[in-house]
Amino acid sequence: MSNANFKKRRGPRILISRLSAIGDAILTLPVACALRAEFPDAYLGWVVERKAAPMVRGHRALDTVIQLDRKWFVSPSGIKNARSLLRPHQFDIAIDCQGNTKSALAGWVSGAHQRIGFAGKHGGELSRLLNNVRVAPAFRHVTDRSLELLSPLGLHSPSVRWDLPVSDASVIWASRWRRTIASPQLAVINPGGTWQSKLWEADRFAKTARYLQQKYGYRSAVVWGTSDERAMADKIVANSGGAAVLAPHTDLHHLAALISHADLFISGDTGPLHIAVAVGTPTIGLYGATRPGDSGPYGQVAIQKAYERGSRRHRRNADNSAMRAITVADVCVAIDQVHAKQMLLQAA
Repeated sequence: MSNANFKKRRGPRILISRLSAIGDAILTLPVACALRAEFPDAYLGWVVERKAAPMVRGHRALDTVIQLDRKWFVSPSGIKNARSLLRPHQFDIAIDCQGNTKSALAGWVSGAHQRIGFAGKHGGELSRLLNNVRVAPAFRHVTDRSLELLSPLGLHSPSVRWDLPVSDASVIWASRWRRTIASPQLAVINPGGTWQSKLWEADRFAKTARYLQQKYGYRSAVVWGTSDERAMADKIVANSGGAAVLAPHTDLHHLAALISHADLFISGDTGPLHIAVAVGTPTIGLYGATRPGDSGPYGQVAIQKAYERGSRRHRRNADNSAMRAITVADVCVAIDQVHAKQMLLQAA
């Protein structure tokens, strides 16, 4: 807790509850920006789990970030610890942007009297019982419907800003690394994903990198995180005919800084895709097991040719047949459209 801000803030004391995942936490950052713009003297906090914390901590709109361990809510001791971390902040209002039991429970144990959450299908599990002000969202996208939760506070259709916190050290590192790529145009390719059903084929990414180089003079950098993603990245580089290079291993801050130096980003539906949107890099998202209307690259290009229907559990465990419906030609058409738009913007 920042003692200085805790004491000096005279406005409402508001807690944003969005605990996971990385991409969804990023998609919720406009809530913090909108609250700070409307209530400049508010004390704003965000409760988040460890994995997504780097994308929230240090955000200029926030006074404090309360980090909880994964599965904190499954034991009495974990709930008690969460209460001890949240109660000293004396929150008046909690905004449940996730819509499940743990996110609503965080608001409840914080002691906030006004707990705003979703009505209807987006208010899942026990959240509708734990939240006492419920909003029926009109929009589908995570960002838009999260912003709708601000309507009980008098905020209607606020502007969308991200202000993703990226450290100065990572920006300096990325600038130096970019100078090692002898190409005026840089694309970043992210082949990884948390679900097998979200993965596109390595050989298709390689062909896409070759197209980018042959038609537009791009060099592509392939980013990776896990050992499986490294193996896939190596395969893309090996099959790219020199059009792609392997990016260094990065944490989330260095990845964000690297992406911010790119002219194009291509990825399936995963956290780095939303990082790209937040840092302002033109983005193409590839979708099969999720819908871009719900979690697409906000305001950017998304491709979906088929959808893996079924429960979340089914889609998580499915193969990538829906992703394979996207062809290299589909992505190349999208690249042409993005490139043409960039040329128009530069000429304007």
